[in-house]
Amino acid sequence: MKHSMKFLLALAPIALLAACGGGDDDLDDRLDIADPKVRFVHAIPAGPDVTLFRGANAQSDATDVPYLFASKYFDVDSGDATWSVKTSTGSLDVGAVTFDAKRGNKYSLLAVPSSSVTEMVLIDDPYNKGLTADNARVRVFNASFNAGSIDVYLNAPGTDLAGVSPTFPAVAYKAASPASGSDSVDLPGGTYQMRITNAGTKNVIFNAPVTLNVNADWLVLSLPASATPDDVKALVVQSDDDTPAATELTTTP
Repeated sequence: MKHSMKFLLALAPIALLAACGGGDDDLDDRLDIADPKVRFVHAIPAGPDVTLFRGANAQSDATDVPYLFASKYFDVDSGDATWSVKTSTGSLDVGAVTFDAKRGNKYSLLAVPSSSVTEMVLIDDPYNKGLTADNARVRVFNASFNAGSIDVYLNAPGTDLAGVSPTFPAVAYKAASPASGSDSVDLPGGTYQMRITNAGTKNVIFNAPVTLNVNADWLVLSLPASATPDDVKALVVQSDDDTPAATELTTTP
């Protein structure tokens, strides 16, 4: 029924579909008929260049890539496969995950740091976005081993945190919000102030202005800026940006 209804809606005037935009937000994605898509993000500060593999096959979209690299989504075959990341020099294992790629879904594979090792993380995005919707989509991942659980706020600039609840509350270390398998949070396009606090407090440990475009699709990673407790920075991965790199944000006064 879901697919049938979307196909009927697809017969609406082309003008109604203009909001779909281009890049990685295409009509077949919104109709849930696209091939599965995967992207890779190298989010290990000062980490070595790495290569992404599906089984034994290196992926040309993510070969010998440095920290801050974020590939565009690329089509993959549906079905089970093991994906792994290895260093470009020495072929040392960074991490691996196995998952069943499903049509209409998008998958983010993240190489992230921990206090002693590196890891590979999977985020499954079902991408249930309406045909004419133009809100931005945002998800947060906490890779800050030096900060514990965090709250993330996205509000109009100057908003007093005392009177608002977190946009992404109690994001545990090594967890995504919304969780893998759930849709991202919809937010209107506009200018926001991003603040990160220790979970359950108003103690701001990161603060930066950001601009969300309509139809933007953001993954925001909280990362350690140093080993000092609560010293964090943010990495913004934009699937609607043609540049194969994440944007690193540092806190502002």
